[in-house]
Amino acid sequence: MSFDAQRLQKKINATFSDHALLEQALTHCSIGPSNNERLEFLGDSILGFVIADEIYTRFPDVDEGIMSRLRAHLVNRDSLADIAKELKLSDELILGQGEMKSGGKHRSSILSDAVEALIGAIYKDQGLSKAKTWVLNVFDKQLSSLTLETATKDPKTQLQEHLQARGIEVPKYTIVSTKGSDHDQQFKVQCEIKGMDEVFYSTASSKKKAEQKAAAKVLEGLKNV
Repeated sequence: MSFDAQRLQKKINATFSDHALLEQALTHCSIGPSNNERLEFLGDSILGFVIADEIYTRFPDVDEGIMSRLRAHLVNRDSLADIAKELKLSDELILGQGEMKSGGKHRSSILSDAVEALIGAIYKDQGLSKAKTWVLNVFDKQLSSLTLETATKDPKTQLQEHLQARGIEVPKYTIVSTKGSDHDQQFKVQCEIKGMDEVFYSTASSKKKAEQKAAAKVLEGLKNV
């Protein structure tokens, strides 16, 4: 798919004055020296600052360590790659032939770098205020679900401790199916809890992420029991 500034701006809900800057943000280093690495460097710093500022505001009573863990939960390769997939950026990436043939357009590292480069490009084109607004918009769902529990223990750990405190055996996780090509696999995992009739399922791009999502579903189900 060739670069189309109008299509891409509609996807990301941002309007650029300099379309060349937008194109550069989606251009991987496999193309040559005119790529998105410098914009990615810039976007990474802006993203870290914006998320840190938002966490500081939303959690006024927590210390530096907890704020750091909350930020790390949001600003990481997997979360950025998920945002890239939500924005449907895979087909917009400009890659060299070798990278394209090896499935680079689905690679999490390349997708996450592109999101950071977009942030850098928005900043250079429109300034910090617009870049901040864009970041908070695309991270809205993740920010809304952020809690102090997020900073302490992941869902699998929380579930295991919850069950052990009640003398219940640890959860059993089983891969039900694996779909997709090697570079774009989806793992479906089931989580079974002894004494619970319901079996919880979840699908993600890795076994670990699928297990965490399934554990989160169980925890939510236990709240309603």
